[in-house]
Amino acid sequence: MIQSPGVLMAVLAFLCAIGPLVFIHEMGHYLAGRLFGVKAEAFSIGFGREIAGITDSRGTRWKFGWLPLGGYVRFAGDMNPASQPDAAWLALPAAERALTFQAKPLWQRAIIVAAGPAINLILAVLILAGFAHHYGVDRTPAVVGTVIAGAPGAKAGLQPGDRILSIDGRAIQTFTDVARYALIRPGEQVTLRVVRGGTTFDRPLAIGVVHQRDRFGNEYRIGRIGIGSGDPVLAPVGLAEAPAAGVRMTVDIISGTLETLGQIISGRRSIDELGGPIRIAKISGEQMALGVSAFVWLVAMLSINLGFINLLPVPMLDGGHLFFYAIEAIRRRPLEPRVQEWAFRGGLAAVLALMLIVTFNDLSAVGLWQRLAGLIG
Repeated sequence: MIQSPGVLMAVLAFLCAIGPLVFIHEMGHYLAGRLFGVKAEAFSIGFGREIAGITDSRGTRWKFGWLPLGGYVRFAGDMNPASQPDAAWLALPAAERALTFQAKPLWQRAIIVAAGPAINLILAVLILAGFAHHYGVDRTPAVVGTVIAGAPGAKAGLQPGDRILSIDGRAIQTFTDVARYALIRPGEQVTLRVVRGGTTFDRPLAIGVVHQRDRFGNEYRIGRIGIGSGDPVLAPVGLAEAPAAGVRMTVDIISGTLETLGQIISGRRSIDELGGPIRIAKISGEQMALGVSAFVWLVAMLSINLGFINLLPVPMLDGGHLFFYAIEAIRRRPLEPRVQEWAFRGGLAAVLALMLIVTFNDLSAVGLWQRLAGLIG
């Protein structure tokens, strides 16, 4: 087992991963706003009191906040959380009002808001495309090569040479699809459609539960079927094909994230698995210790999650703004400011509650509660 990296390395890795991703996210908003003639008053990496900054010739204050857990772009006229016109906005001179976010048509506002998450997803696609081009993509067929005695696959009657066509109706293309499906469904009962010697049949199977410990001592509860593949097949990917491969990999990761969230919401997976900044810092340090490739892969995963989470239709997030814009497009007028204000308050309460939960989980993941229990005991 490799010793976990120290706090200093974890903090450094966290800043190296999150800082650029937040900058890129906010730069998406900023560039889209600039494209449509919206003045940006402030561009901040981090929240809270400014520790360093500079004002450019356009009047934008570029700065760092003392709390490096996010960032923001404040556009001219953005005077309330719902970004709705108010008395202060109406009091602006016409020339200044034309440069504000609220003065722009609905479609431009939607593009400005969506540009942040979009650029995070684009970055992830480019990184994953690079991995696909450099390493190739897995094309190992979903054919059983070995069966572990006593494992779920053996109990279900699988044999070497069987080809798995689908699991619970979901088409399976490669052996990696089988492993990925089982990984996030420990203990679940599923049905496999299998081809053996030209005959197609179904087999019920209970996915096994494995408690795995990685080289840093982190423990995971994962699903395994107990079968192995034949000889691995890695297909080379040319530069022209790499972006499409990156898109497919990004879609697969988002799909897995959605399924995992669904399991947490339905109670099939523990909420303890949700992590926040402390756990991200810990994982960042571990991946940096493993090398550049592992760390860059983590950056791609974080970029996908940053883009995906911000697109959720939760007030306070970009997706919440887009949700209200969709309602505005349908109604031909925005929701009443009071309704939006209460929605954003509810969104803020939900985000704060989630932050409390993930912080509690993070402190548990780094062993704080166990150490406190030991001291008390």
